Amino acid sequence: MTDLLKIAVPSKGRLSDRTLELLSKAGLHVPRHARRLLADVNGRWRLLFVRTGDIPEYVATGTADAGITGLDQVAESDLPVQTLLPLGFGRCRLVVAVPRLSGISEPAQLAGKRVATIFPRLTARFFAQRGISVEIVPLSGATEVAPQVGVAEAITDLVETGSTLRQNGLVELETLLRSEAVLIANPQSSDARKPLFYELQAALKSVLDAQTKRYLMVNLPQARLEEVKALLPGATAPTVMHLLGREDWVALHAVVPEDQINGLIPALKRYGAEGLLVLPIERMVP
Repeated sequence: MTDLLKIAVPSKGRLSDRTLELLSKAGLHVPRHARRLLADVNGRWRLLFVRTGDIPEYVATGTADAGITGLDQVAESDLPVQTLLPLGFGRCRLVVAVPRLSGISEPAQLAGKRVATIFPRLTARFFAQRGISVEIVPLSGATEVAPQVGVAEAITDLVETGSTLRQNGLVELETLLRSEAVLIANPQSSDARKPLFYELQAALKSVLDAQTKRYLMVNLPQARLEEVKALLPGATAPTVMHLLGREDWVALHAVVPEDQINGLIPALKRYGAEGLLVLPIERMVP
């Protein structure tokens, strides 16, 4: 089974759930009972379930041909992997934070102080680039409590909304990195595997492109067709068909951005549109 393309995916957590959901929509269905160590899918793919932070290592060493993990993990590993595609979920920021009552308002004031983090490489690079000398205190988790227990005067940590920082009496000073889930690959993989890489990347992108679009179907008087077409910001020109038995009416089908649907519907009704249908799109292939 050496011809299978090996894909390292997160073994647990929200990133794992979103990854498996995306793969399923792209046609890589993984039975729940198979989500342990590895699973072969469709006779062409082999999923390896590993820790999120280990995925860059798996890909860089060739243990896996491709992987899905956070951009923060890729950047922290500093390993030679190729980022193929941002995936639009798992968005977060790596930030510098200090206690609210510390009196510190900018990173330069941390000179000579301790900074606790689970991202020692990224943190050291951030301060080195600014010429600020700090002591990096590597931790394996729960960095937000480090200032409270006297481990460090500041931290760097991942945040989504910042609520956890606020609950622990911390405030952000600056963002080091903006992260999201990404598809990565081993740039040294053989040419024989390139078609599978392209297929995987294209399949995932077709799902991502479809998530923000909707398929609109509407009947309207042919006399108002040009006015309605001017309203539609579709990916391509709309499809127009005559209605059987109603020669002065047409059916218009178009792909439109989801966030514009609610504004379009009353405008279409003003032009006499009837029978509006808005449908989800599973995949879009250019």
